[in-house]
Amino acid sequence: MTKKQASTDELVAAIIKGIDDVKGENIQLLDLREIENTVCDYFIICSGNSNTQVNAISGAIQKLVSKELKDKPWHIEGQGNSEWVLMDYVNVVVHIFQKQFREFYDIESLWGDAKITEINPV
Repeated sequence: MTKKQASTDELVAAIIKGIDDVKGENIQLLDLREIENTVCDYFIICSGNSNTQVNAISGAIQKLVSKELKDKPWHIEGQGNSEWVLMDYVNVVVHIFQKQFREFYDIESLWGDAKITEINPV
């Protein structure tokens, strides 16, 4: 029996739920599929108020995606200082910033051609 691969939509939904579970803020979904030569289909960007919350968001995403979809990130960077944690799920890359670092790097404007959706979980 082969393992069923989770769809990108299921992965995006699980990541957003993980962010919301630990009160991640200002969640944005950047759809990169219409842009040539991108590294993935989606960026999910969110903010935390401290390095503790950034770590909590990262942990919540990993736990939820593992539990619901039996998937894990291909690569994670930035957990040492937790100012900006990048989680690479191949088709979806998650950026978790402390607020001041998100403002400084402003990656949303770097991908200005992407369709950006504000996510307001219930």
